[in-house]
Amino acid sequence: MRPPAEVSVFLLSLLAPCVLYTMNNIPALQEPLPILGMGMVVLGSVLLLLLLTVRHKKNLDPLFYVFAEFSFTCMVGLTNALEQDGFISGFMAFYVKSGEPHLSTAYAVMMSYWEGIIHFILFLTIIHRMFKGKSYHSLGLLWVGSSIAHQIVLIPGVVIGKFGSNIRPAFWRNVPFFLVPFWAASVLFSRPREMPIITADKIAAEQKKGLLTRPVDLLLSLLLLGAMVFSVFRGFVVLDCPLDACFTYIYQYEPYLKDPVSFPRVMMLMYLFYALPLMTAFIYGLKTPGCSWMLDWTIFFAGAMVQAQWCHIGASLHSRTPFTYRVPTDKWWPVITLNVLLAAVPPLLALRCYTNPAYFMKPVPKGQTSNEKKKK
Repeated sequence: MRPPAEVSVFLLSLLAPCVLYTMNNIPALQEPLPILGMGMVVLGSVLLLLLLTVRHKKNLDPLFYVFAEFSFTCMVGLTNALEQDGFISGFMAFYVKSGEPHLSTAYAVMMSYWEGIIHFILFLTIIHRMFKGKSYHSLGLLWVGSSIAHQIVLIPGVVIGKFGSNIRPAFWRNVPFFLVPFWAASVLFSRPREMPIITADKIAAEQKKGLLTRPVDLLLSLLLLGAMVFSVFRGFVVLDCPLDACFTYIYQYEPYLKDPVSFPRVMMLMYLFYALPLMTAFIYGLKTPGCSWMLDWTIFFAGAMVQAQWCHIGASLHSRTPFTYRVPTDKWWPVITLNVLLAAVPPLLALRCYTNPAYFMKPVPKGQTSNEKKKK
């Protein structure tokens, strides 16, 4: 009797610390090029083992291989986080020294915890649902949002930050990990979402309500506006705006924004140029009935923002961030409160869309249900 797929993936992922420990104790494998080569060999071997594990399955979703392979790297990330925080030793020293030195930063440690715990649980849950024939659409979108947000901060941050002059060959293994989530996102966005059965009358009644008569949507719109203002302000701060308010904020409230690792600077620019237009679109979607794209994009956005804010908040308080760049003790509450609110708004918006989607569904003729229209 074969074990469930998620159990096989879990057990295979547990090999990651063993591989790291072995490499950490073989001097010949601790040079930059051998590290990259061994990394590719290990990932290729994991893929081969996965193919052998599911060879009896027909018409297997290709995203399974993505989720299973990334599960292995999640354990690498968790091992790194635990070693950098002093809970274990003897696993990652060689890789941090000769592979990716930026993995010792506070941002990378918080990112590694997120991957090793949240992403890993997501992958196992998705694989379980996949083999049970259940939908994993929303969970998949949460992951691609989180993964893309991580990569578009990590790669530019390394290149333009203080580690840019010390990039080793192993850094380029991030390229496929950057491209694959975009491919997975295109696959998931192109697949139809499973919708609840809602009558045309209920959809019409919901869509006749104005924003002022929907207090939850009104509150979410106001929170999005506040998040937009905060994002614009911090974008100006990292762009060295000469206004006194910007100068005061970066020196007295969030000095982490000027940390030379550059991850916080890139993240604020990501908010300014990517999150801001999306939040503007969401306000439009809350005001205009029939914007069915809200159902997927709010989940994607929630995954991205929660991951980004987890890394940002954690790194701004972490002991690996130099003391002068950490949030000052007397400004802890206002800064953390604002950052937690920024992290909370997207999931609340996604939850609202997911639990009561009638306002965002396309209108259907009277007497039909949303599912009947879809079948025609």
